[in-house]
Amino acid sequence: MPVMSPDELLKFLDEHFPQSSHLNLSIEHLDDKTIRLRLPTDERNLRPGGTISGPTLMWLADCGFYLLILAQLGPVALAVTTNLNINFMRKPEPGDVIGEGRLLKLGKSLAVGDFTMWSDGKPDPVAHATLTYAIPPASRS
Repeated sequence: MPVMSPDELLKFLDEHFPQSSHLNLSIEHLDDKTIRLRLPTDERNLRPGGTISGPTLMWLADCGFYLLILAQLGPVALAVTTNLNINFMRKPEPGDVIGEGRLLKLGKSLAVGDFTMWSDGKPDPVAHATLTYAIPPASRS
């Protein structure tokens, strides 16, 4: 069972990363191994050609996986991304982006997982990322 609720995770994000508070990220599902997020987008997230930008998708993958780790460990602000590899698979349409993360391994010093993103209402993924996070020694026993 997660040790932080969706509301606690979003409050933590607002307090420690205030630059993201205006994004209206929501958590639709959370359990021990998975998280599902919704990120509303607008013209600020678009690149030329009317598609959602790569940095927006990378932020969603990184932030979403970070929240999934925090849900399992508690508020560990110093967990950091050590690797993020993303594949852009098709043009993401303007509108909400849905992201689903999976925790594949949560060890003493590293967490490994993946994150898939879709344009809301579309069946095929627009991007897929694999991520590794370093966990500070004091946060795991």
